[in-house]
Amino acid sequence: MKFDLAYCVSLDDKLSIYDVRDLNFDETVDFDSAKEQFQCPNDACRMAFEVSNGLVTFNAKNVNYVRTPHFKNLTTTRHVTGCPYASSKAPASGSETEDGDDGREEHFPSELLLTRREYVRKPAAAETAADVRRDDPVRAEPTGAKPSAGRNTAPDKTSVFAHPVECFVSNFADKDLLKRMPLKIGEHTAPYGSFFKKVEYLLDNKGLIYWGKIKEIKDYTQSLRIDFEQKVWFKQAGEAKKKPYSVNVYLSKKLIDNYRKRKAFLEEIKHAIDSDKELFCFFYGVTPELKQVPSKKSPEQTFGVFSANIENLDHFIVREAPGLA
Repeated sequence: MKFDLAYCVSLDDKLSIYDVRDLNFDETVDFDSAKEQFQCPNDACRMAFEVSNGLVTFNAKNVNYVRTPHFKNLTTTRHVTGCPYASSKAPASGSETEDGDDGREEHFPSELLLTRREYVRKPAAAETAADVRRDDPVRAEPTGAKPSAGRNTAPDKTSVFAHPVECFVSNFADKDLLKRMPLKIGEHTAPYGSFFKKVEYLLDNKGLIYWGKIKEIKDYTQSLRIDFEQKVWFKQAGEAKKKPYSVNVYLSKKLIDNYRKRKAFLEEIKHAIDSDKELFCFFYGVTPELKQVPSKKSPEQTFGVFSANIENLDHFIVREAPGLA
């Protein structure tokens, strides 16, 4: 059985698998999921067993993944009767495998929070008596309010962009489901199916998650440019009919160098440049607009292109998405 949420002993909090992935690659925090202990997110179930009764992660540290990341039970993991995280299926050959599910992300967050979730570790001495049973884990609290005690099911909100993207990608074939599930970002709310907009239709509405198939990634040393295969059909003032315009996004060297997950991002980009597979780009926060750029062959002449400068790499992803091909 796979699930998205688990209790992290050292942080004394419940994390989604996407929180864990985000922390793994964050160079500003000390976190390694391979050294962490995870337990059942059901409070009653977790408290019934020792800390050794743990869970494992799948695709928590793989920068370039295809299968949906998740937590899963070990063959030795126990749950109390009635726990919703106990497997309802008998494991094949005595073990649970990654192939025991259909690979779809089932936990749809209803909101993407634009303020990143952060943790402030407290000294072990500040632990309560109840925590002593868990080998004095270091306590951590996200900036602001502590998550509600009722958060023992899939999180309703997330600050990790990869989570709603995975929901969209892995359920792309189920159009009815994407029409039913709502997503809120800032003041804008729409079904997943409407919130994710192909770049060729970016003129339809602003403030959405735009995505498209990558044609080429150009490395200019001082910046990167992502060119999309799809074009925007647009009619400028004074023109008789619509014409196709290329779409791209720029990533500045300063943006990349200052990114908290710089190493993982550069590994992701290198993989994308070297890959012969179809790749897709998803981004939020900017909307490409028509710009006139000088021609290389004739600098005195210009041509139109829809372009934007990416402003936040936390809301930008380049990845494989077989279901979209």
